[in-house]
Amino acid sequence: MMFPPCRTVTALLILGFFSSALDAQTPTGKTYSTEARRQTSPAQQFPSPITFANATATSGIAFRHNASPTSLKYLAETMGGGVALFDFDNDGRLDVYFTNGAQILEPMPNGKQPEKTDPKYWNRLYRQRTDGTFDDVTVRAGVKGDGYGFGVAAGDYDRDGFCDLFVTRFGGASLFRNNGNGTFSEATKKAGLGGVDGWPTSSGFFDYDNDGRLDLFVARYVAWDFEKGALYCGDLRPGYRSYCHPDNFPSTSSLLFHQKADGTFEDVSERSGIAKSKGKALGVAFGDFDNDGRTDVFVANDNSEQQLFRNRGDGTFEDVALAAGVAFNENGNRFSGMGIDAADYDNDGAVDTVITVLSNETYPLYRNRGEWFFDYVTQTSGVGQISVLGTGWGIKFVDVDDDGRRDILAAQGHVLDTIERMSGVLKYKQPPLLMRNAGKEFQDVSVSSGDVFQTGLAARGMACGDLDNDGYVDAVIAQVDGPAVLLRNLGPKSGMRNHWIGLDLRGNASAPNGEGARVAVIGPSGRTQIFYAGGTGSYLAASDPRVLIGLGGALAARVEIKWPSGRVQILENPVTDRYHRIMEK
Repeated sequence: MMFPPCRTVTALLILGFFSSALDAQTPTGKTYSTEARRQTSPAQQFPSPITFANATATSGIAFRHNASPTSLKYLAETMGGGVALFDFDNDGRLDVYFTNGAQILEPMPNGKQPEKTDPKYWNRLYRQRTDGTFDDVTVRAGVKGDGYGFGVAAGDYDRDGFCDLFVTRFGGASLFRNNGNGTFSEATKKAGLGGVDGWPTSSGFFDYDNDGRLDLFVARYVAWDFEKGALYCGDLRPGYRSYCHPDNFPSTSSLLFHQKADGTFEDVSERSGIAKSKGKALGVAFGDFDNDGRTDVFVANDNSEQQLFRNRGDGTFEDVALAAGVAFNENGNRFSGMGIDAADYDNDGAVDTVITVLSNETYPLYRNRGEWFFDYVTQTSGVGQISVLGTGWGIKFVDVDDDGRRDILAAQGHVLDTIERMSGVLKYKQPPLLMRNAGKEFQDVSVSSGDVFQTGLAARGMACGDLDNDGYVDAVIAQVDGPAVLLRNLGPKSGMRNHWIGLDLRGNASAPNGEGARVAVIGPSGRTQIFYAGGTGSYLAASDPRVLIGLGGALAARVEIKWPSGRVQILENPVTDRYHRIMEK
């Protein structure tokens, strides 16, 4: 989340006439511009091939995020919450975990942390039943958490066959080890993760050294506490106080933990080079951006240069964002990176990246040209005009209609709950956004994709996955200080289904769920799609780790799996329209 920095008054320059609104200033804190780009007309709407239904009411999910908002406008109040889709009991059905806030006192005593004593602040775990509805099993599972929660990562870190959870909160984190009997144990200190501090946000499990053990990346936001956070920002009129611009607070570095052979984690942030590059990290995505067999790390930073950490293969990383052309936008300006995802959306064999930002900035879309160079294609792809008025958080490349091209789904909602008092155009609650990949450009198909795409949300975290195992990707959205939303993908309006293949990877020498495996899918026409296994991406979220491959009208495909161990497996024409569990051989 970035609030646009203070701008100068109108100036006549040699290259043209530029103008921007002056930001409001206060005696203490820096604030933001609320002017919308009125010269930008709404993007053209196109018919959607599919329909999403808001299935929350009938799902049994009754979760409501409680931000504990105060009149002091503590920045933490507007940044949550997170969500994970994972199968914790190995019954083949995805379950859902939500992070929640905690009780913030007004004012918050220095050094005291918000508490989860009241059940309305508990994190919540919902188990999916056989009929597709969900049951709240938080108490039995023992995962209500502590403190003011933000992000969640899912992965089987101890290789016992059951998925564990890592949950970030302001000032720390919790590792919940899955006991395999429907319960979890707090294992943070025992695992060596008790040193997580500051403001951790998104996180993810991945195997950066290809030793078969999951490591952990933890993004951290600004150096902030409740004492510093009492800074006054915004208009002095009653009701116009705002959340402060992140420039009021220092940058910090993210954390990297390497898992040792004994199952504990060691902090290698300094040794790996991750700590050398500071930012204001909110989102993280993994991908092999240079196809060298090693997983790299792309970090979305708020009003700070973006970070692309190249995995050098010797346990160290190098931030190559500036040289690769992804540190800034096309004009060389910083932007408010919040959510992020990485995938090969154009099927050219290279991993691309999309990032969500604040209204007026347009979502940066970077096309990977290879050799560590990216093109900024936000405008030429159509994404710019579609996203200009949106404030995005969770975002995923997902093939919503299984046509073999990955679309973009984004959860939206402005960061300022006072924005409508200060802007005649921008809205606080904003509908989700669905951009269909039409081949050479993206098309806005939101309005015709279901009523929920015309409903305003204060959305934050978003996780995607196939909840009903029908081959069509669904989504769960967490709102800040509001109810969760479950979106069911009802499939094609025409009734003519495309074909698909689902892969549930299980590593042997490689990571437990094949994290980092490269999956190449070659159709009868020779068209190739590339996927990388793993559920990290979006914002404060963990998505379905399975690989879901849309085949369009094809009834056959050749699947090549290159595991991080170096082993290669070939699947000749696996049965379509079903999931396959693939064990590494």
